[in-house]
Amino acid sequence: MNGRRTMIDVTLRNNLKVLRAHKDITQEQLAAAIGVTRKTINTIERGRFTPSTILALKLAQYFEVPVEDIFYFDSGG
Repeated sequence: MNGRRTMIDVTLRNNLKVLRAHKDITQEQLAAAIGVTRKTINTIERGRFTPSTILALKLAQYFEVPVEDIFYFDSGG
């Protein structure tokens, strides 16, 4: 091995629940604000759904943070 990580070695994680808590909003309120269902927000928060680029940008715009403050790679190590 050359010490470089590949995309296989990482998992996409997010801080969506934390950001919601800071704004004191529910999944339902966030979903309504950006035009998706509560289930979509729930599955993103649980890491079971990776949002589209457009949805990730909508979330970043809503929270007024860069996308990288919401979504990040976890190498597990």
